[in-house]
Amino acid sequence: MKLFKQEFIKLLDKLKSEENFAFSRFSDGELFMLRGDKVVLSENAYITGEKSGVGYYPKEEQKDFDPKRDKFYRDRLIDSLQHRQKNYFKGLTGVVDEDIAGKGAFKYQLDLHGEGDDEHLTFSNVLINANYNKFIEEMMPLIAKKPIVMICNEAADLSNFSFSIVKEFRVGTNCIINDYPLIEEIKTWIKDNDIKDHIFLCSASTLSNYIIHQCFEKFPDNTYMDIGSALSPWMGLEGWKHSRAYLQHWILGMPNKYGIQEDTWN
Repeated sequence: MKLFKQEFIKLLDKLKSEENFAFSRFSDGELFMLRGDKVVLSENAYITGEKSGVGYYPKEEQKDFDPKRDKFYRDRLIDSLQHRQKNYFKGLTGVVDEDIAGKGAFKYQLDLHGEGDDEHLTFSNVLINANYNKFIEEMMPLIAKKPIVMICNEAADLSNFSFSIVKEFRVGTNCIINDYPLIEEIKTWIKDNDIKDHIFLCSASTLSNYIIHQCFEKFPDNTYMDIGSALSPWMGLEGWKHSRAYLQHWILGMPNKYGIQEDTWN
């Protein structure tokens, strides 16, 4: 049994002890890709498998994944889920998200991951929802003490952050496909500059999973964290106002269940 707040503390303690680790989120978007579902987020509509509807998605959130055309990227995502390594943590879509991800989503990811390495499995939402205030108030001050590498969308404004960003890597629309070559660029930069004890904050959709897996496997002397949209309000981005209920709760004060929601491990 894993408890939502205790799982957050586990990662927080890694930062406190300055022990390098990796945290990769397999949220609903990654789940759809893992299942081989078609995923399209366009400006005014979405497709996720057999579901479709109307929505608003600015350029930084738009994506187009076709499971037949893009098998290579699904395979790389499976690699990142099944990879085993000390301090390589994988956050799974929880049972509480099955209203979005579909019934059986949690079990599907567990089965695809395979048996063993359970100590490195956690919640994909461990940094957000009911833990988000702790992420901002307790975790970010620890992160800010280290040299930070930011991997984020080209539309993001990083001038509002007071912490030291020593390097930026930018991605564009549909980065999960179009910006895959960036991984080698990041790895080359780490190697050529002997980068150690930096914190890589990844906010690049599913590309973050690829980056975190492949960089931590080769360069484990750094910390790599998939922060999703957790810092989007400070980046001058707008998409979160329409599609991130936990941020609507914490930043805009909108009452909903996500601000107090704790995932359960089944």
